[in-house]
Amino acid sequence: MRYDFNQIEKKWQEYWAKNQTFKAEDNSDKPKYYVLDMFPYPSGAGLHVGHPLGYIASDIYARFKRHKGFNVLHPQGYDSFGLPAEQYAIQTGQHPALTTEANINRYREQLDQIGFSFDWSREVRTSDPQYYKWTQWIFILLFKSWYDYSADRARPISELEDLFSSEGNRDIKAACDEDTEAFSAADWNNFSSEEKQRILLKYRLTYLAETEVNWCPQLGTVLANDEIVNGVSERGGYPVVRKKMTQWSMRISAYAERLLQGLNDIDWTESLKESQRNWIGKSVGALVEFKVQGSRFKVPVFTTRPDTIFGVTFMTLAPEHDLVEKITKPEQKAQVEAYVEASAKRSERDRMADVKTISGVFTGAYAEHPFTKEPVPIWIGDYVLAGYGTGAVMAVPCGDQRDYDFAGHFDIPIKNIFKDVDISDEAFSGKEGTVIANSDFLNGLEYKTALKKAISELEKIGQGKGKTNYRLRDAVFSRQRYWGEPFPVYYVNGLPQMIEKEHLPLRLPEVEKYLPTETGEPPLGNAIEWAWNTAKNEVVHKDLIDHNVVFPLELNTMPGWAGSSWYLFRYMDPHNEEEFVSEAAQQYWENVDLYIGGSEHATGHLLYSRFWTKFLKDRGFLTVDEPFKKLINQGMILGTSAFVYRLEGENKFVSKHLIGDQSVQPIHADVSLVNASDELDIEEFKKWRPEFADAEFVTEANKYIVGREVEKMSKSKYNVVNPDDICEDYGADTLRMYEMFLGPLEQAKPWNTAGITGVHNFLKKLWKLYHDEHNNFEVKDGKASAESLKTLHKTIKKVTEDIENFSFNTSVSTFMICVNELSAQKCNFREVLEPLVVLIAPYAPHIAEELWQKLGHDTSVTTAVYPVCEEKHLVESNKEYPISFNGKMRFTLELPLDMTPQEIEQTVMAHEKTQQQLQGRTPKKVIIVPGKIVNIVG
Repeated sequence: MRYDFNQIEKKWQEYWAKNQTFKAEDNSDKPKYYVLDMFPYPSGAGLHVGHPLGYIASDIYARFKRHKGFNVLHPQGYDSFGLPAEQYAIQTGQHPALTTEANINRYREQLDQIGFSFDWSREVRTSDPQYYKWTQWIFILLFKSWYDYSADRARPISELEDLFSSEGNRDIKAACDEDTEAFSAADWNNFSSEEKQRILLKYRLTYLAETEVNWCPQLGTVLANDEIVNGVSERGGYPVVRKKMTQWSMRISAYAERLLQGLNDIDWTESLKESQRNWIGKSVGALVEFKVQGSRFKVPVFTTRPDTIFGVTFMTLAPEHDLVEKITKPEQKAQVEAYVEASAKRSERDRMADVKTISGVFTGAYAEHPFTKEPVPIWIGDYVLAGYGTGAVMAVPCGDQRDYDFAGHFDIPIKNIFKDVDISDEAFSGKEGTVIANSDFLNGLEYKTALKKAISELEKIGQGKGKTNYRLRDAVFSRQRYWGEPFPVYYVNGLPQMIEKEHLPLRLPEVEKYLPTETGEPPLGNAIEWAWNTAKNEVVHKDLIDHNVVFPLELNTMPGWAGSSWYLFRYMDPHNEEEFVSEAAQQYWENVDLYIGGSEHATGHLLYSRFWTKFLKDRGFLTVDEPFKKLINQGMILGTSAFVYRLEGENKFVSKHLIGDQSVQPIHADVSLVNASDELDIEEFKKWRPEFADAEFVTEANKYIVGREVEKMSKSKYNVVNPDDICEDYGADTLRMYEMFLGPLEQAKPWNTAGITGVHNFLKKLWKLYHDEHNNFEVKDGKASAESLKTLHKTIKKVTEDIENFSFNTSVSTFMICVNELSAQKCNFREVLEPLVVLIAPYAPHIAEELWQKLGHDTSVTTAVYPVCEEKHLVESNKEYPISFNGKMRFTLELPLDMTPQEIEQTVMAHEKTQQQLQGRTPKKVIIVPGKIVNIVG
């Protein structure tokens, strides 16, 4: 029987599906192991060969742990809400649910074809109402919670109300809005219901607030920072501006310190942890208050260097700062407004990254220095962000390079407070050993002493205090989209009210069109049935809104990260209609043991998921504090793009080697139109790009040679390789092993289809080990040679170490060496070949299943116990001695290691090659180092 991989793979995929081979047990005496891939979004393009890389790695590990006796949970599902399906719906009118369903079916077909060991009985989809019911419930729980800094955890909002009614808010250490005013218990008890609700919104862990957001007019929605690339939307490339909107936000900032400290307890790469540390951005310093001259306004500034306060030369506000409009002088108004408008068109990410551009405008206003009372000019500059710190900085040019450059650019006189330091040298900036000078009470003090002294003096005059600040800001949680989780919220007199758990899910309504309304409301504003009847607890027609019994529902939807922040727990108990996860299921599975996915989620999904996990633990619904114990970021598989070269201004294409000094425009060509010799199919290219149907192609030897470049594999670069084609031509086992063989899991590596034949030939050679020259299955039950046993056990040892270290590429090489050695040894003994099947099963499961069955087993190879390396087979019994004459090695001789020196000498001297070297002479002496050398001195 030949190696018919297509038939074999289809057979075993059907077997796994029918028998639910990979279904995890809910309760088991086995130790548990939870392996998870980052939630895929089912795009219409389907998978390309870069997508399965992480899935293959996680699948190898999941299969390995099953062989090792673990009850493995390895689920899969879909992050099925999102903007791409909605954009397609806008263009075509097709409901996003239909598009999403079609995309999911395509993904499932491809995933099954590659042979992943997913437990499909636990599949979840974020767009399923039975799933987002629990996302809505978590949102309500956040709304009904506040963060108690004294207890360092979230607590029910009802407990905060009790505290307010008995003692007011002055002594309560809680996470709340900066503008929260102090009140007594008497004040609270006299407040109206509406006043109390407004105050509680300042404490809730999810709350409504006017927030600076990234607004994309063409998409009609708010975008997160990670959805913006180079100042435009990642989806569509549309302009993005900064504007203020009333949005739902999550008070993730309350968890900043715990998110920071929690990084010490998880097995993540240091680079990933550092990304989160930088994003959280802890800074210790002081909050300093500057009074604006001639007004009632004050400018609070957070600084890590309050000891440099006597060097303050000017202040800079973010263009979006609330005070800009209020303090700007009439003569500066036009300039300031123009600058603010221009800044709104730049994303925060661009502004943070731009360290070269110096721009700003003087407001005409001055602040008063807290100590000297001297006037300090107030500028605005887009290098200051409204959401970081207080949105204002006190500029000390003699201690900060950017402030120094700004002052120099606008000819602002600089105050120098440092003794014997060249203020133009950026190397000194922030140096802790710096001696402060020319600064009254700080004169002559070193950094740490000066820092404490400065804070103390600011506190004395009531214009400052010590403070720890975090860069991490509360997460905007509203999106002006249709295809997302509806908020379980209705409004009474403009104040949000929650729909109770027993009436969930609040289902996404039907709409006629998926664009914002003519009055600018989000797409849900188009829904006819979208009002909440509080008497019947059901959704009713909008026309019935009377603000007495029937009230308007929230028109925004939740962002994509809502459903993906907790999905790992739903997999533990996906069919539970009473709880998001039962206590028993959560206590058994705990959290994810191994999580594999892209590094692009470091400061988005991973941070939010950690936040929600900590919150749910605080409220008693989880037993774990972190969602993912070990995390690995797989590298990217890159595509090899093809380029044709069009002469500038002409409809003529020149072959690569004929370009010379000519000016050309490189244009991507679909890689499917190029052969292995880099030759373009010109006629097919013209059909593909009709605008070039009449173009002239200058060839070399009647061939048009394209250029090649390694880039990100992307549909837009026409360099995508479809895994379906690889599976059809070479098989899924070949694809799985080849992707691992390309290089270390964490590194980026280019795809080269030409190299796949080597892996495919290896699998054919593996198949032949179990068959005779006539393709008949032949495995013997006798005793294998010591040499074959050594080959097997050194392979077991190396592959096991590789899997445990996630070095999958080197284990593929080890398998190749093993099969080559066993082939040379003509080994066909069960003692060796049966353990080899189990060993390779995680990598190439289809061929392993087929060979396992041929070996006489009636159960899946998945149930087989993983082979153990027996060190006795690795102990060397012989030694290959170098035989030297007068120090020069002439030949080698393999001898038993247990020979005595006398026996070694007798054997060597009797050897014919020794006699040839001596030619009848008697050596002076024979030097023998047992286990190392034999040297015959003549």
